[in-house]
Amino acid sequence: MELIGSTLTATYARPKTSHFLPAISTMASSYRNTQPALAMNPSANLWRTSGYYKNGNTIQSPSSSMQRENLDLVRAKTMFYPSNRTVLSTRYTPDDWYRSNQINYRESESSRNSAERLRRDTIRLMQDKEQQTRRTQESTSKNIGERLNDIVFWKSELSHEIDNMVTEIAALAEVKRRLERALAETQGPLQVSQECLYHREKRMSIDLVHDDVEKDLIKEVEVIKSCQERMRRHLDRAIAQLASNRAAQHELERDISDKVTAQRIDGRCHHLRNTSDGIGYYRGIERLDPSLSLPDSWSKFTDDNILHSQSERASSHKLRDEIEILLNTTSNEMWNQFNNVNVAFTNRMSETADAKNSLQTHLAKTLQEIFQTEMLIETLKKALRDKECPLKVAQTRLEERTRRPNVELCRDNPHHRLVSEVREIEDTIQKLQERLMEAENTLQNLVKTKVTLEHDLSIKANSLFLDQEKCMSTRKSFPSMPRLVGYT
Repeated sequence: MELIGSTLTATYARPKTSHFLPAISTMASSYRNTQPALAMNPSANLWRTSGYYKNGNTIQSPSSSMQRENLDLVRAKTMFYPSNRTVLSTRYTPDDWYRSNQINYRESESSRNSAERLRRDTIRLMQDKEQQTRRTQESTSKNIGERLNDIVFWKSELSHEIDNMVTEIAALAEVKRRLERALAETQGPLQVSQECLYHREKRMSIDLVHDDVEKDLIKEVEVIKSCQERMRRHLDRAIAQLASNRAAQHELERDISDKVTAQRIDGRCHHLRNTSDGIGYYRGIERLDPSLSLPDSWSKFTDDNILHSQSERASSHKLRDEIEILLNTTSNEMWNQFNNVNVAFTNRMSETADAKNSLQTHLAKTLQEIFQTEMLIETLKKALRDKECPLKVAQTRLEERTRRPNVELCRDNPHHRLVSEVREIEDTIQKLQERLMEAENTLQNLVKTKVTLEHDLSIKANSLFLDQEKCMSTRKSFPSMPRLVGYT
């Protein structure tokens, strides 16, 4: 039974002299001392032997605090006499001592049982979680393995389709080259007709008109132009089809490249183990979701690429057949339309010169506008660069303030003002970028206009040169049939 006002743990925290039984040295001295305690200390008359039983059986109340202080004072005065310590220090009965021991035994057993239960539950929890973690990891490895099998399957399909597309592109490119050569050979029939008509057919684009100069050559010119137009149309289709084929091939190659990369990454992930090198913590990575597709859309994407490639291959094969028919038809028509003609040039040269002067005037104005637009673009770019530092400062402040600890991470007025500042600067940058894009588009249109004017101006200069300098030659020999169909 511990004293009122102290704890059991305090008993074990530091050495403490028991007041229940006297020290051995004190007991020995009391045996040797034959004098009564009262004779040695007259002030001990305040106590009696019967006080031992009274104090031992009395239940202490809150009002006994003052009595204990008096007892301690008397004990301090009588501790000089070892024979008196037994009577003055004893405050419990043997039943109290026994009960105290029993309480300690029960508390110790209860603590041990609780600790044992906790240990067993913890071990069982660790074993269960270990098995669950192992099963989850095995399931994940299995899923990654299945994913690898899917990637290998689609990669083989893509590889097969790429081989077919490469073969088709080579075949179409060969037919396109034949068509280009046949188109170039159409100048031969013009040379056969007349040297002047031959040089006038060197006029480009819009200057290839049917004027009074060509009235006597109307039939041959119509046939040659018809043939050239069909050839150019099919050539444009061939160029567009080649671009579509290469685009489909590029999509296939990009898809297979992505799958090779995904296969390498998933393969490395599939072989990762708990003892592998290079593993580490990436806090919060499970909350990120950078996914761009689902399993169905993933497989559908590759399937759509393959179907698109097959469709382009079918269109390309059909176009090749059409070009073969066209080459045979145009060669026969040009052979049947071979005639001699003469052309007059005076009026046409005057009109061409006037058009050339007008084009030069418009070209000069366009160049001036291009210069002003380029200056505007530089000004906008400088304004955008000037907004970079304020944006960096605002974002850096926001990022630094996210490192405030605990409750200091407050969404205060500076935070709202910084967010507003970032949005305001970003809005300004967006508007400037829009204006910059508009200016660049305007510049592109002006450049296209300039190129068109320059090209048209070169056409006019070429037409004048042909009419003035080159239209005096005689007719040339007509090309052979194999050359007209594109063979060299």
